[in-house]
Amino acid sequence: MKLTEKQFKENRRFLELLSDEFPTIRTAKSEIINLEAILNLPKGTEHFLSDIHGEYETFKHILSNSSGVIRRRINDIFGNKLTDSEKNEFAMLIYYPVAMLDKLESENKLTDEWYSINLKRLVTVAAYITSKYTHSKVRKSLPADYAYIIDELLNINKDFRNRSDYFESIISSIIKNGTAREFIYELAHLIQRMSIDRLHIVGDIFDRGPSPDKVMDELMKTNGVDIQWGNHDVVWMGAAAGIKAYIAIVLRISARYNNLDIIEEAYGINLFPLYEFASEVYGDDPCNGFKPKNSSALTKKQVELLRRVHKAISIIQFKLEGQIIKRNPQFDMDDRLLLENINTATSQVKINGRFYKINDTYFPTLDFDNPYALTADEEVLMEKLRKNFRNSEKLQKHIHFLYSNGSMYLKYNDLLLYHGAIPLTFKGNLKSLKINGKKYKGKALLDQLDKLARRAYYNRDDIRAQDYLWYLWCGPDSPLFGKKKMATFERYFVNSKKVHKEERKAYYKLREDPQVIEMILDNFGLDPQTSRVVNGHVPVKVIKGESPVKADGKLIVIDGGMSQPYQTVTGIAGFTLISNSFGLVIVSHHGFKGRKEAVETGEDIISSYEFLDDNKIRKTVAITDTGRVLKEQIEGLQMLAAAYTQGFINEKHG
Repeated sequence: MKLTEKQFKENRRFLELLSDEFPTIRTAKSEIINLEAILNLPKGTEHFLSDIHGEYETFKHILSNSSGVIRRRINDIFGNKLTDSEKNEFAMLIYYPVAMLDKLESENKLTDEWYSINLKRLVTVAAYITSKYTHSKVRKSLPADYAYIIDELLNINKDFRNRSDYFESIISSIIKNGTAREFIYELAHLIQRMSIDRLHIVGDIFDRGPSPDKVMDELMKTNGVDIQWGNHDVVWMGAAAGIKAYIAIVLRISARYNNLDIIEEAYGINLFPLYEFASEVYGDDPCNGFKPKNSSALTKKQVELLRRVHKAISIIQFKLEGQIIKRNPQFDMDDRLLLENINTATSQVKINGRFYKINDTYFPTLDFDNPYALTADEEVLMEKLRKNFRNSEKLQKHIHFLYSNGSMYLKYNDLLLYHGAIPLTFKGNLKSLKINGKKYKGKALLDQLDKLARRAYYNRDDIRAQDYLWYLWCGPDSPLFGKKKMATFERYFVNSKKVHKEERKAYYKLREDPQVIEMILDNFGLDPQTSRVVNGHVPVKVIKGESPVKADGKLIVIDGGMSQPYQTVTGIAGFTLISNSFGLVIVSHHGFKGRKEAVETGEDIISSYEFLDDNKIRKTVAITDTGRVLKEQIEGLQMLAAAYTQGFINEKHG
């Protein structure tokens, strides 16, 4: 490469800074060789999951078995050398090394011979899995104490006679020195880590399931994670920011699914003031419409208390949401102001101009002259709860991770990831939303809402930003919701199912049209011919023949019902989309009975695969977003080398 004086002057500051890191021609050219070699490695494997909804055990198993990929690799590597039973046991050793070792120890199977056989098998699988990555990247993934030994094991060519004895001596020494269990654990986790190069979570980590906190803990331990926020995630983001309406929503949903222990035990938030308030105000109310789900194991008194809590916090939520709607007429959500339409004398409520019978007329905290005002006791309660949510160290840590690693959408390797729906008109055009007097649509809208979501958390005096964060939960043109209304009030208080329906917006009627999806891709700056959308939020009803692949393959919906309440709707237990060097694969998961039973029986999640495309030539790093960055770095290094050779910059020896 020849560098002109004009080019040097235009890039002088950049090249001088680069020369600090690469002070000689040799160091610059060495890095060029390294980066050009990386460009020719196979593309890293990406996994896409959505709508986890607190189902930790299923989520963890899918991570541990790499959506079934590890079991397939065991088949590829060992073929007929192992029986199916041996393969199942070996797979469980990789997924759950500690539990499996404890089980095998109780069965007196952990002999030196067993350790030797399984250490060698683990090394074989680990070497296969890591072969697509640079030596440097693999080394960084190794545990510090055993990095040298594991590195040697992975890179010994056992076919060479003089290296075979060396390999055997290392295995023997590991067993003799009593560290076999530790090496099995580290090799198993290396296989798990390196099987997934990047993990994309396309929204809704929280709510419904029992352990969203454990899901967050796992994500924080996982390298290469990004999150596209879902509407259930922003609820928790808002609650952590101290937004009272969001605190009420979090508590209502947790009460509804009998998950308040997440709040108390996992996040250390004191809910005694809520229990006390609910018991005092609703102690004589049967709260019939507020029976919690998943409550069969509770005592009668526990169910009664949960009903009262459920109703108490629901009424507070409706009041607080009414306040937000009142001060934001641009939201166009006056149809949700239902408290003012209740007539206890006639036991009716007016909804969209029609009167419906209500099943509950006991509203002791409702002032019908000012229905959205909290009582003095409710104000005191919500202030206590706000303080407790803000002071939860673990919750704040989890939500900070959501902000640091999350966004409204992501463009990555020719895929556009977002959780919900891009607002559209029924004519198939982008629909605008007014924010602070200015209209935004498409990418510009999501960018603006992303900024407001961050301001709502980091600038806790910004009421307008906080109100828009709430809008993301249930607003009719929210990109995270995509329905005309959220019929929470109707489902609690009106038996008529006519008003329970939450009609979907235009996006869901038009997303089967390839031209609409191509228009969205183009708006986000992606090539409509080579790119795709990856979407979550609405479960795919596989049981009714619905396909996750829509719009002639331009749109892939990956909400397959990991959350147990949805599995009767979908007929499966979740999807994983896998993007590897051979193309795109969508994996359907069928039922998981839990880690304990998996370890005991060796029964894995049954997964089926659909190949969306099959590349005849393997994709390399060169065609990825990472590859584009590496090419820019190579160009800069080539300019630096030219600057050295042409005398524009002096080398820095010694």
